[in-house]
Amino acid sequence: MKAVRLHAYNSDPVVEEVPEPTVTGPLDVIVKIGGAGVCRTDLHIILGQWAEAMNQKLPYTIGHENAGWVHEVGSAVTNVAVGDTVILHPTPTCGLCRACRAGQDMHCVASVFPGLDSDGGMAELLLTSARACIKLEPSTRPQDVAALADAGITAYHAVRKAIPLLYPGTTCAVIGAGGLGHIGIQCLSALTATNIIVVDRNADALALAEKLGAHHTVLADGTQVDGVKDLTGGLGADVVLDFVAEEGAENQGFAMTRPAGSYFVIGYGGSLVIPTLDVISTERNIIGNIVGTYNELAELMVLAQAGKVTLHTKTYPLDAAPDALHDLDAGLVRGRAILVP
Repeated sequence: MKAVRLHAYNSDPVVEEVPEPTVTGPLDVIVKIGGAGVCRTDLHIILGQWAEAMNQKLPYTIGHENAGWVHEVGSAVTNVAVGDTVILHPTPTCGLCRACRAGQDMHCVASVFPGLDSDGGMAELLLTSARACIKLEPSTRPQDVAALADAGITAYHAVRKAIPLLYPGTTCAVIGAGGLGHIGIQCLSALTATNIIVVDRNADALALAEKLGAHHTVLADGTQVDGVKDLTGGLGADVVLDFVAEEGAENQGFAMTRPAGSYFVIGYGGSLVIPTLDVISTERNIIGNIVGTYNELAELMVLAQAGKVTLHTKTYPLDAAPDALHDLDAGLVRGRAILVP
Protein backbone atom coordinates (compact mmCIF):
# COMPACT_ATOMS: atom_id res chain seq x y z
CA MET A 1 0.00 0.00 0.00
CA LYS A 2 1.01 3.66 -0.34
CA ALA A 3 2.05 5.64 2.73
CA VAL A 4 3.62 9.03 3.52
CA ARG A 5 6.91 8.21 5.23
CA LEU A 6 9.35 10.42 7.10
CA HIS A 7 12.92 9.19 6.56
CA ALA A 8 14.90 12.11 7.99
CA TYR A 9 14.15 15.23 10.01
CA ASN A 10 14.17 18.56 8.16
CA SER A 11 13.39 16.73 4.92
CA ASP A 12 10.16 16.21 3.01
CA PRO A 13 8.39 12.92 3.68
CA VAL A 14 8.02 10.67 0.65
CA VAL A 15 5.11 8.63 -0.67
CA GLU A 16 6.21 5.02 -1.09
CA GLU A 17 4.99 1.42 -1.02
CA VAL A 18 5.02 -0.35 2.36
CA PRO A 19 3.54 -3.65 3.63
CA GLU A 20 -0.10 -3.59 4.70
CA PRO A 21 -0.75 -3.75 8.48
CA THR A 22 -2.09 -7.01 9.89
CA VAL A 23 -4.39 -7.90 12.78
CA THR A 24 -2.41 -9.52 15.59
CA GLY A 25 -4.46 -8.73 18.72
CA PRO A 26 -8.10 -9.49 19.56
CA LEU A 27 -9.03 -5.78 19.78
CA ASP A 28 -7.12 -4.67 16.68
CA VAL A 29 -8.98 -2.81 13.95
CA ILE A 30 -7.64 -2.02 10.49
CA VAL A 31 -9.25 1.02 8.88
CA LYS A 32 -9.29 1.88 5.21
CA ILE A 33 -8.47 5.58 5.29
CA GLY A 34 -10.94 7.90 3.59
CA GLY A 35 -9.43 11.13 4.87
CA ALA A 36 -6.27 12.08 6.77
CA GLY A 37 -5.84 15.60 8.15
CA VAL A 38 -2.66 17.59 7.63
CA CYS A 39 -1.76 19.35 10.88
CA ARG A 40 0.84 21.86 12.04
CA THR A 41 2.01 19.12 14.38
CA ASP A 42 3.12 17.25 11.25
CA LEU A 43 5.35 20.22 10.45
CA HIS A 44 6.76 20.13 13.99
CA ILE A 45 7.36 16.38 13.61
CA ILE A 46 9.28 16.93 10.37
CA LEU A 47 11.48 19.48 12.16
CA GLY A 48 12.27 16.89 14.85
CA GLN A 49 10.52 18.77 17.65
CA TRP A 50 8.74 15.61 18.85
CA ALA A 51 11.73 13.29 18.47
CA GLU A 52 12.81 13.28 22.10
CA ALA A 53 9.28 13.17 23.54
CA MET A 54 8.03 10.36 21.30
CA ASN A 55 11.26 8.51 20.52
CA GLN A 56 10.15 7.73 16.98
CA LYS A 57 12.17 5.28 14.96
CA LEU A 58 12.61 6.50 11.38
CA PRO A 59 11.28 5.87 8.83
CA TYR A 60 7.64 5.82 9.82
CA THR A 61 4.24 6.93 8.51
CA ILE A 62 2.89 10.27 9.74
CA GLY A 63 -0.77 11.32 10.08
CA HIS A 64 -2.81 11.50 13.31
CA GLU A 65 -6.22 12.82 12.13
CA ASN A 66 -7.97 9.89 10.55
CA ALA A 67 -11.37 8.66 9.42
CA GLY A 68 -12.45 5.90 7.07
CA TRP A 69 -14.13 2.50 6.91
CA VAL A 70 -13.46 -0.60 8.99
CA HIS A 71 -11.50 -3.02 6.83
CA GLU A 72 -10.70 -5.86 9.25
CA VAL A 73 -11.26 -6.57 12.96
CA GLY A 74 -9.78 -8.76 15.67
CA SER A 75 -11.62 -11.67 17.25
CA ALA A 76 -12.91 -9.71 20.29
CA VAL A 77 -14.11 -6.55 18.54
CA THR A 78 -17.86 -5.99 19.04
CA ASN A 79 -18.40 -2.23 18.74
CA VAL A 80 -17.69 -1.95 15.01
CA ALA A 81 -17.89 -4.27 12.03
CA VAL A 82 -16.31 -4.45 8.60
CA GLY A 83 -17.74 -1.69 6.40
CA ASP A 84 -18.65 0.71 9.22
CA THR A 85 -17.76 4.36 8.77
CA VAL A 86 -15.58 5.52 11.67
CA ILE A 87 -13.56 8.42 12.99
CA LEU A 88 -10.61 7.54 15.21
CA HIS A 89 -9.67 8.98 18.57
CA PRO A 90 -6.00 9.85 18.00
CA THR A 91 -4.65 7.90 21.01
CA PRO A 92 -5.68 4.25 21.36
CA THR A 93 -5.76 3.58 25.09
CA CYS A 94 -5.63 0.67 27.54
CA GLY A 95 -8.95 1.28 29.33
CA LEU A 96 -7.55 -0.01 32.62
CA CYS A 97 -5.29 2.66 34.12
CA ARG A 98 -6.45 5.38 36.51
CA ALA A 99 -6.59 8.02 33.75
CA CYS A 100 -8.73 5.81 31.53
CA ARG A 101 -11.04 4.94 34.43
CA ALA A 102 -11.42 8.67 35.11
CA GLY A 103 -12.26 9.41 31.48
CA GLN A 104 -8.96 11.21 30.84
CA ASP A 105 -8.04 9.21 27.75
CA MET A 106 -5.27 11.55 26.63
CA HIS A 107 -3.34 10.81 29.83
CA CYS A 108 -3.48 7.00 29.57
CA VAL A 109 -0.20 5.55 30.82
CA ALA A 110 -0.14 2.92 28.08
CA SER A 111 -1.50 4.85 25.10
CA VAL A 112 0.11 5.04 21.71
CA PHE A 113 -0.16 7.95 19.28
CA PRO A 114 -0.23 6.74 15.65
CA GLY A 115 1.40 9.37 13.50
CA LEU A 116 3.66 10.56 16.31
CA ASP A 117 5.20 7.48 17.94
CA SER A 118 4.11 4.77 15.49
CA ASP A 119 2.77 4.42 11.95
CA GLY A 120 -0.07 6.85 11.30
CA GLY A 121 -2.89 7.34 8.84
CA MET A 122 -1.41 9.14 5.84
CA ALA A 123 -1.71 5.81 4.11
CA GLU A 124 -4.27 3.55 2.51
CA LEU A 125 -4.69 1.46 5.69
CA LEU A 126 -4.14 2.12 9.40
CA LEU A 127 -3.87 -0.26 12.34
CA THR A 128 -5.74 1.02 15.42
CA SER A 129 -7.84 -0.40 18.25
CA ALA A 130 -11.53 -0.95 18.92
CA ARG A 131 -11.34 1.61 21.75
CA ALA A 132 -10.35 4.33 19.28
CA CYS A 133 -13.26 3.81 16.86
CA ILE A 134 -16.34 6.03 16.90
CA LYS A 135 -19.03 4.78 14.55
CA LEU A 136 -20.57 7.39 12.25
CA GLU A 137 -23.64 7.63 10.05
CA PRO A 138 -22.99 5.52 6.93
CA SER A 139 -23.55 8.55 4.70
CA THR A 140 -20.69 10.48 6.35
CA ARG A 141 -17.74 11.15 4.05
CA PRO A 142 -14.54 10.52 6.04
CA GLN A 143 -12.73 13.32 4.23
CA ASP A 144 -15.32 15.79 5.57
CA VAL A 145 -14.68 14.94 9.23
CA ALA A 146 -11.14 13.52 9.46
CA ALA A 147 -9.55 16.63 10.96
CA LEU A 148 -12.07 16.60 13.80
CA ALA A 149 -10.13 13.59 15.10
CA ASP A 150 -7.38 15.85 16.44
CA ALA A 151 -7.85 19.52 15.52
CA GLY A 152 -11.54 19.23 16.30
CA ILE A 153 -11.25 17.32 19.55
CA THR A 154 -8.43 19.61 20.73
CA ALA A 155 -10.48 22.75 20.09
CA TYR A 156 -13.61 21.20 21.59
CA HIS A 157 -11.71 20.01 24.68
CA ALA A 158 -10.51 23.54 25.41
CA VAL A 159 -13.95 25.08 24.89
CA ARG A 160 -15.56 22.36 27.03
CA LYS A 161 -13.18 23.19 29.89
CA ALA A 162 -13.85 26.91 29.54
CA ILE A 163 -17.66 26.68 29.48
CA PRO A 164 -18.15 27.33 33.24
CA LEU A 165 -16.21 30.59 32.79
CA LEU A 166 -18.16 31.75 29.74
CA TYR A 167 -21.56 32.68 31.12
CA PRO A 168 -23.62 35.46 29.45
CA GLY A 169 -21.87 38.82 29.63
CA THR A 170 -18.35 37.42 29.42
CA THR A 171 -15.89 37.80 26.57
CA CYS A 172 -13.70 35.13 24.96
CA ALA A 173 -10.79 36.12 22.74
CA VAL A 174 -9.71 33.52 20.19
CA ILE A 175 -6.17 33.87 18.82
CA GLY A 176 -5.92 32.21 15.42
CA ALA A 177 -8.80 31.38 13.07
CA GLY A 178 -6.96 28.65 11.18
CA GLY A 179 -7.25 24.87 11.28
CA LEU A 180 -7.98 24.66 15.02
CA GLY A 181 -9.34 28.12 15.64
CA HIS A 182 -12.14 27.99 13.07
CA ILE A 183 -13.44 24.88 14.85
CA GLY A 184 -13.11 26.51 18.26
CA ILE A 185 -15.15 29.51 17.13
CA GLN A 186 -18.00 27.23 16.07
CA CYS A 187 -17.86 25.30 19.34
CA LEU A 188 -18.03 28.54 21.31
CA SER A 189 -20.98 29.71 19.26
CA ALA A 190 -22.82 26.41 19.67
CA LEU A 191 -22.19 25.90 23.39
CA THR A 192 -21.93 29.35 25.02
CA ALA A 193 -23.46 32.82 25.07
CA THR A 194 -20.10 34.57 25.42
CA ASN A 195 -19.03 37.52 23.29
CA ILE A 196 -16.48 36.14 20.79
CA ILE A 197 -13.50 38.24 19.65
CA VAL A 198 -11.22 36.66 17.04
CA VAL A 199 -7.62 37.79 16.48
CA ASP A 200 -5.70 36.81 13.35
CA ARG A 201 -3.08 38.37 11.08
CA ASN A 202 -4.92 37.28 7.93
CA ALA A 203 -7.92 39.30 6.75
CA ASP A 204 -9.42 36.30 4.94
CA ALA A 205 -9.29 34.26 8.15
CA LEU A 206 -11.08 37.06 9.99
CA ALA A 207 -13.77 37.17 7.30
CA LEU A 208 -14.29 33.43 7.76
CA ALA A 209 -14.44 33.91 11.54
CA GLU A 210 -17.29 36.40 11.17
CA LYS A 211 -19.25 33.89 9.11
CA LEU A 212 -18.68 31.22 11.79
CA GLY A 213 -19.94 33.26 14.74
CA ALA A 214 -17.36 35.86 15.77
CA HIS A 215 -18.94 39.03 17.15
CA HIS A 216 -15.79 41.12 16.67
CA THR A 217 -12.50 40.64 14.82
CA VAL A 218 -9.10 42.21 15.46
CA LEU A 219 -6.28 42.24 12.93
CA ALA A 220 -3.00 41.05 14.46
CA ASP A 221 -0.88 43.95 13.24
CA GLY A 222 1.00 44.65 16.47
CA THR A 223 -1.85 46.49 18.16
CA GLN A 224 -4.02 43.43 18.89
CA VAL A 225 -3.64 43.56 22.67
CA ASP A 226 -4.94 47.12 22.71
CA GLY A 227 -7.62 46.11 20.21
CA VAL A 228 -8.98 43.42 22.53
CA LYS A 229 -8.78 45.73 25.54
CA ASP A 230 -10.65 48.45 23.64
CA LEU A 231 -13.49 45.95 23.10
CA THR A 232 -13.53 44.93 26.78
CA GLY A 233 -13.58 48.25 28.59
CA GLY A 234 -9.80 48.25 28.98
CA LEU A 235 -9.76 45.08 31.08
CA GLY A 236 -9.05 42.26 28.63
CA ALA A 237 -10.97 39.08 27.89
CA ASP A 238 -12.35 36.78 30.58
CA VAL A 239 -10.98 33.81 28.64
CA VAL A 240 -8.34 33.72 25.91
CA LEU A 241 -8.07 30.61 23.74
CA ASP A 242 -4.66 30.70 22.06
CA PHE A 243 -4.60 28.41 19.03
CA VAL A 244 -1.22 29.83 17.93
CA ALA A 245 1.04 30.19 21.02
CA GLU A 246 4.20 30.90 19.06
CA GLU A 247 5.98 33.83 17.40
CA GLY A 248 4.95 36.14 20.24
CA ALA A 249 1.25 35.29 20.27
CA GLU A 250 1.69 33.48 23.59
CA ASN A 251 2.85 36.56 25.50
CA GLN A 252 0.28 38.77 23.77
CA GLY A 253 -2.40 36.25 24.73
CA PHE A 254 -1.54 36.47 28.40
CA ALA A 255 -1.43 40.26 28.15
CA MET A 256 -4.96 40.43 26.73
CA THR A 257 -6.34 38.28 29.57
CA ARG A 258 -8.15 40.32 32.23
CA PRO A 259 -7.35 40.10 35.97
CA ALA A 260 -8.73 36.82 37.38
CA GLY A 261 -9.17 35.64 33.79
CA SER A 262 -7.90 32.43 32.21
CA TYR A 263 -5.42 31.99 29.37
CA PHE A 264 -5.77 28.61 27.61
CA VAL A 265 -2.69 27.40 25.72
CA ILE A 266 -3.74 25.17 22.80
CA GLY A 267 -1.21 25.91 20.07
CA TYR A 268 2.48 25.51 20.87
CA GLY A 269 5.98 26.27 19.73
CA GLY A 270 6.68 29.49 21.60
CA SER A 271 7.88 30.35 25.10
CA LEU A 272 5.67 32.04 27.66
CA VAL A 273 7.77 34.46 29.75
CA ILE A 274 5.85 35.98 32.67
CA PRO A 275 7.14 37.47 35.93
CA THR A 276 5.60 35.49 38.76
CA LEU A 277 4.49 38.75 40.34
CA ASP A 278 2.26 39.36 37.32
CA VAL A 279 0.60 35.98 37.89
CA ILE A 280 -0.11 36.40 41.59
CA SER A 281 -1.00 40.09 41.53
CA THR A 282 -3.64 39.64 38.83
CA GLU A 283 -4.67 36.06 39.69
CA ARG A 284 -4.64 35.12 36.02
CA ASN A 285 -4.76 31.40 35.27
CA ILE A 286 -2.69 29.55 32.67
CA ILE A 287 -4.33 26.33 31.47
CA GLY A 288 -2.74 23.73 29.21
CA ASN A 289 -4.70 21.60 26.73
CA ILE A 290 -3.84 18.41 24.87
CA VAL A 291 -6.16 16.46 22.57
CA GLY A 292 -9.35 15.44 24.46
CA THR A 293 -11.38 12.47 25.62
CA TYR A 294 -13.21 9.79 23.67
CA ASN A 295 -16.52 11.19 24.96
CA GLU A 296 -15.59 14.69 23.81
CA LEU A 297 -14.91 13.41 20.30
CA ALA A 298 -18.27 11.61 20.34
CA GLU A 299 -19.97 14.84 21.50
CA LEU A 300 -18.21 16.83 18.79
CA MET A 301 -19.44 14.39 16.15
CA VAL A 302 -23.02 15.01 17.34
CA LEU A 303 -22.48 18.73 16.68
CA ALA A 304 -20.86 17.98 13.32
CA GLN A 305 -23.61 15.68 12.13
CA ALA A 306 -26.18 18.30 13.20
CA GLY A 307 -24.40 20.85 11.02
CA LYS A 308 -23.31 23.04 13.95
CA VAL A 309 -19.60 22.46 13.39
CA THR A 310 -18.26 22.14 9.86
CA LEU A 311 -14.72 21.85 8.59
CA HIS A 312 -13.48 24.18 5.90
CA THR A 313 -11.14 21.98 3.93
CA LYS A 314 -8.89 21.72 0.92
CA THR A 315 -8.34 18.19 -0.33
CA TYR A 316 -5.21 16.69 -1.87
CA PRO A 317 -4.53 13.19 -3.22
CA LEU A 318 -2.20 11.09 -1.07
CA ASP A 319 0.57 11.44 -3.65
CA ALA A 320 0.48 15.22 -3.13
CA ALA A 321 1.20 15.06 0.61
CA PRO A 322 4.43 17.11 0.30
CA ASP A 323 2.48 19.82 -1.53
CA ALA A 324 -0.16 19.89 1.21
CA LEU A 325 2.52 20.23 3.89
CA HIS A 326 4.24 23.05 1.97
CA ASP A 327 0.94 24.89 1.47
CA LEU A 328 0.14 24.61 5.18
CA ASP A 329 3.59 25.90 6.13
CA ALA A 330 3.21 28.83 3.71
CA GLY A 331 -0.19 29.82 5.14
CA LEU A 332 -2.03 28.94 1.93
CA VAL A 333 -4.62 26.67 3.57
CA ARG A 334 -7.78 28.26 4.96
CA GLY A 335 -9.20 25.79 7.44
CA ARG A 336 -7.76 22.29 7.06
CA ALA A 337 -5.87 20.32 4.41
CA ILE A 338 -7.07 16.74 3.94
CA LEU A 339 -5.32 13.88 2.15
CA VAL A 340 -7.65 11.49 0.32
CA PRO A 341 -6.04 8.15 -0.65
